[in-house]
Amino acid sequence: MAAVSAGQRAALAFTAVVEAGRLDLPLPGSGRTKDRLAAFAVLAEEDLSLVRLAEGHADAVAILAELGEDPPPPGSRWGVWAANPPGPALTAVRAGGQWRLRGTKQYCSGARACTHALVTAAAEDGMRLFAVAVAGLAPRPGSWPATGMAGSDTLDVGFPDVAAEPVGPPGGYTDRPGFSHGGVGVAACWYGGARGVGQTLLHAAAKRDVGPHALAHLGAVDIALRTARTALDQAADEIDADPADLRHEGGARALRVRALTESVATDVMGRVGRALGAGPLGHDEAHSRAVADLTVYLRQHHAERDLAALGAIVAERGVAW
Repeated sequence: MAAVSAGQRAALAFTAVVEAGRLDLPLPGSGRTKDRLAAFAVLAEEDLSLVRLAEGHADAVAILAELGEDPPPPGSRWGVWAANPPGPALTAVRAGGQWRLRGTKQYCSGARACTHALVTAAAEDGMRLFAVAVAGLAPRPGSWPATGMAGSDTLDVGFPDVAAEPVGPPGGYTDRPGFSHGGVGVAACWYGGARGVGQTLLHAAAKRDVGPHALAHLGAVDIALRTARTALDQAADEIDADPADLRHEGGARALRVRALTESVATDVMGRVGRALGAGPLGHDEAHSRAVADLTVYLRQHHAERDLAALGAIVAERGVAW
């Protein structure tokens, strides 16, 4: 019997959580955003590749609702393919009263696990969002050779003149309030992944004498994870209090929470490694995979570029510290 690949394993788990209703989550700003973020964290602690697919599906559901579209068909599995890095690009043209997508989209998570996707593409009137069926697209095997997040099946996908349905107006994907709310959702996934890595140190300390230095690292991990959870809980409350972002605080909020959580997750991985050495990385397959996955997943944070964006907002508007 052929071995099940990481991508196949995550795809099966993704299908299972959709069919079990585990992704029937409260929408951002619905009054239960905290529950939504907690669900992401739980899935992330289980498997970061799984939560990458799950968060994309849940984000797609929220985007469709916010832009006034019908909800996804029952049992369908959606992704949001909106990265626009340098390199091959995707364009949209109108032909015979229909939109057609041509070119290549990079970083398409769930390229072979999703049934549908929301995709950004450049059109004459600006960047637009489109809904497409994945059947008929051309995922390119080998375009994600990395070990980290291997199960997310994040491939380049070719669009050979594919029919697509527009979703919202030009710029609607990034201009809507939920764009920043979704960024907080990704931070909840990072937090859950860091919590899973931290559990390795917690379990080791509960089983044996790990020494004072490892206990000091455990104490620091406790503080860091509690800080991130508090920030996420506060962000959820603020989103529920202003779901339409009438105060225009969503962008800064997402940047703060994402930067904090990225820093916490990076710190947790470093401290667990320093406390326990190479043992778990070499002999605990789940832990080593979680560290590799989280290392890659955190790079959705744009480091100094995002910090500079936050600094520009703070300089322009001021802040109450």
